[in-house]
Amino acid sequence: MLHGRIGGRGPALLLLHGHPQTHVIWHRVAPLLAERFTVVLMDLRGYGDSGRPTPDAEHRVYSKREMAADAMAVMQHHGFDRFQVLAHDRGARVAHRLAADHPQAVERMLLLDIAPTLAMYENTSEAFARAYWHWFFLIQPPPLPEALLASDPSRYVRSVMGGRHAGLAPFAPEALGEYERCAAIPGTAEAVCEDYRASAGIDLVHDREDIAAARRLTQPIRVLWGAHGVVGKCFDVLALWRERADDVSGGTVPCGHYIPEEAPDDVVREALSFFRS
Repeated sequence: MLHGRIGGRGPALLLLHGHPQTHVIWHRVAPLLAERFTVVLMDLRGYGDSGRPTPDAEHRVYSKREMAADAMAVMQHHGFDRFQVLAHDRGARVAHRLAADHPQAVERMLLLDIAPTLAMYENTSEAFARAYWHWFFLIQPPPLPEALLASDPSRYVRSVMGGRHAGLAPFAPEALGEYERCAAIPGTAEAVCEDYRASAGIDLVHDREDIAAARRLTQPIRVLWGAHGVVGKCFDVLALWRERADDVSGGTVPCGHYIPEEAPDDVVREALSFFRS
């Protein structure tokens, strides 16, 4: 089961959220974009009110390939065989795989605060590891990470999100409450860990296969990252994306990691200038 919302009018625009959040991250952005686009929001598998499939030993169930297939199925369900994508954090990693596996479907993408996953792992520094500690904690063997997350889901959400540049101030109470509610749904801790285990395992296999076969993204891609965030400080974002894609542009926005909630006006402005309506 996949949970989401659809609204607006015009060309199809898929919005994908990050961790540890839900489609609610777009609450300050989607209403404005819906004036020009048919906006489709979905909760990734394992997050929000979407299903939490039983994991497998190779973490394929939570691979970005499977999540990308989910997104493709949602868009086709709504009658869209071709669409544009706006995605943040984990959702942007799903978008990367979506564009790679379904190039005929994805017209262009606006990605928020990520570099390619393989490049980030291969270029991990001490500064990045300290800031993105959860990348390395969540991939530890079960059941320890799951047990710690499930013991106090709200504390985990508030610690991860509140530990960034602006603390918890950017988040509307209703939105934060929704993230906490969904984090407490049974099976979430297991699903979240499997998402990250997949990213550190099977997802890297898929990325290396693309590189070995010289498969590149051909869609126009714009990447934005927070001036006060970790990604731009630890990685040459545009250079790393240009290793994987033919048409890449982008730059910083004056905020931290949670761009859709910290700088919604910037997101809307960039989206309206980049996407075709």
